[in-house]
Amino acid sequence: MKSLTSFIAALAVGFAAIALPASAQDKGTVGIAMPTKSSLRWISDGNELVKALEAKGYAADLQYAEDDIPNQLAQIENMVTKDVKVLVIASIDGTTLSAVLQQAADKGVKVVAYDRLIRDSPNVDFYTTFDNFKVGVLQADSLLKGLGYPEKQGPFNIELFGGSPDDNNAFFFYDGAMSVLQPLIDKGVLVVKSGQMGMEKVGTLRWDGAVAQARMDNILSANYSDGSRVDGVLAPYDGLSRGIISSLRGVGYGTADQPWPIVTGQDAEVPSVKAIIAGEQYSTVFKDTRELAKVTANLVDAVLSGKEPEINDTKTYENGVKVVPSYLLVPVSVDKANYEPIVVGSGYIKADELK
Repeated sequence: MKSLTSFIAALAVGFAAIALPASAQDKGTVGIAMPTKSSLRWISDGNELVKALEAKGYAADLQYAEDDIPNQLAQIENMVTKDVKVLVIASIDGTTLSAVLQQAADKGVKVVAYDRLIRDSPNVDFYTTFDNFKVGVLQADSLLKGLGYPEKQGPFNIELFGGSPDDNNAFFFYDGAMSVLQPLIDKGVLVVKSGQMGMEKVGTLRWDGAVAQARMDNILSANYSDGSRVDGVLAPYDGLSRGIISSLRGVGYGTADQPWPIVTGQDAEVPSVKAIIAGEQYSTVFKDTRELAKVTANLVDAVLSGKEPEINDTKTYENGVKVVPSYLLVPVSVDKANYEPIVVGSGYIKADELK
């Protein structure tokens, strides 16, 4: 009887093993290194990546470095030591990872640069991102639309803000925007009253909204105390936009006598979409991070399954050592007229979150 019981128990265990779905661990672990939780978009990116990878049967080791470069290096080194199959890295500073990526390559770990290009390393296998030059073009087009150009011919006083100089994307955003704005600056339609142009002058380290606010304070004090008005501000990211808006509010903008300037943005963060609804921020660029996560998870799965990953750009992203095979998604400009069908309608933001 005891033998029969043992046999039945063993049989039950066997059937249970057959019936159970494969756990995420069965296909291995993917390391995900994100820069910070201080930006809402990186929280969303991290969550969506984990969800997309787990749906394909992988475990995910998600780490945030809180914009601390040594911390991110240590996190990636730890992932390599723990034998992750692939590293997905949204770098804080894309020029600091060469040594740890060599360690990864020596162990056969593939590396996907996520949204931010990793520079100066041959050990970057793929890059998934949005068309970042197009992001800048959309921001500039939106700025001009908000100013009423070409129906209104100006001249318009504008100020320029750039992203973090250690983020390769910041240069694409700025160059894309300036491809539209520079000809109009040359014609005198747009006037940068502060004279501050070029990434070496307009860059904002770590995409810090407080740094942008302080710089806007200085620009206003030094260049607009004569009663002249700021008509528009090129801001490449919603966090900077909110800092700039706080500065403008501090000197009286946002009233009937002094309406808000046209302020652009990027990432469709909830506070900034609220600001767009309220008329404080004019626009943002929506980049659906859910789609970026899916594309990245598909690429990881293809690589680990021995298949050819889907790539749609093999020319644009030269990292100082090699052209990195890339997949580019399409960004969308969003303002008060279309935020509802695009951002809410897609489910990216719930209507209740904007109340």
